[in-house]
Amino acid sequence: MAKYGLTNFYEFRQRLGCIYTDKLLTLFTLSNSYNWVSDPMLHPKTNMTSAYNQQTPKNKGIENMAHEDTTIESVAYELPPHRISSAWIEEQISGLLSRLRIPHGQILGLTGIRERRFWDTGVTPSAVATLAARKAIDKAGINPQDIGVLISTSVCKDYIEPSVACIVHGNLKLSPHCLNFDVGNACLAFINAINIISLMIKSGQIQYGLIVDGEGSREVVESTIRLLNADSANIQSVSDHFATLTLGSGAAAMVLCGSKNSRTGHVINASVSLAATEHSGLCRGQRDQMITNAPTLLINGVKLAQRTWQLACEKIKNWSDATIQHYIPHQVSQRNMDALNQKLGLTPEKQYLTFPFLGNVGPAAIPITLALAEEDGRLKPGDHVALMGIGSGLNCTMMSVTW
Repeated sequence: MAKYGLTNFYEFRQRLGCIYTDKLLTLFTLSNSYNWVSDPMLHPKTNMTSAYNQQTPKNKGIENMAHEDTTIESVAYELPPHRISSAWIEEQISGLLSRLRIPHGQILGLTGIRERRFWDTGVTPSAVATLAARKAIDKAGINPQDIGVLISTSVCKDYIEPSVACIVHGNLKLSPHCLNFDVGNACLAFINAINIISLMIKSGQIQYGLIVDGEGSREVVESTIRLLNADSANIQSVSDHFATLTLGSGAAAMVLCGSKNSRTGHVINASVSLAATEHSGLCRGQRDQMITNAPTLLINGVKLAQRTWQLACEKIKNWSDATIQHYIPHQVSQRNMDALNQKLGLTPEKQYLTFPFLGNVGPAAIPITLALAEEDGRLKPGDHVALMGIGSGLNCTMMSVTW
């Protein structure tokens, strides 16, 4: 283990970002050399406007998108039938855990994820995205032939080509005049698609747009279990692939339209975006495996989120913890949410969380969470809702919605 710089299980837990003290899971320094408190971008007493300006180039590009002409007409979801507990996953690699003297309960203890969902074997992203799309169209009460563009944001793909979007387009029998294409930007892609469709609506190109996303984690999780059961697997293997074991499955769809055609009045007010692509190597996924430097990804993800939050405070009207009623964030784990809450000064009770029972569902997480919050009656007319997305790369977008 010393070959990989991980000399024992205690250090492994430290590198993942947590240790147990008196049986309580606590935040810990996320690497041997990193100090949260001394970081000028994360220190609560830092003048964030000054820190943001110091790290922002003069050519800022499109950092603020005013929407207002676009509304969310419907958001719908489809969940897989199979519930897979974190305890079951650890049982599948019990030989490795025993050999490395790692006690069971690490996935739940380190992430707060109790379970995630799997589709039946062989179910495709386009098939489940189609199910969610039909629900969203029915909920919006529109004629499918009026949809001017369909965008799929699925990380998971049926094939390299054709696109998931064109398969869903065919399944729904949409108009041949309806544009259809995929947008890929890791877990942020769904929010990116909202921005794209909003611009198309604002320019008068279309009246209605449809976004779909279908994610399935069975293949990559089962492949990772086989990898971790190999004789060559070691504690570094667990560190590299730990995040993969948190992935979940699900599908979502959203119908957007111009405000003059809206029946709901759920107005998208504005959004801001920032990139930190110097960190593009921290999480790299393939169909059968994903290697993640989780501690460094968390550190730099929180930094980017805080810069984006500050930009939103400057550019978006009424953007503050005091004026936002609900947060719908991209969700990875409790540890990530705790770090975000601490550094951005968010009220945890305003967050609607789904990761404990769905895991990390990639770009489908935000629309699924939004739909569940609506279904539970959490969202009231006029409420200020913050959609907060971040994706490997790193890219971050924060979006203001008046429900």
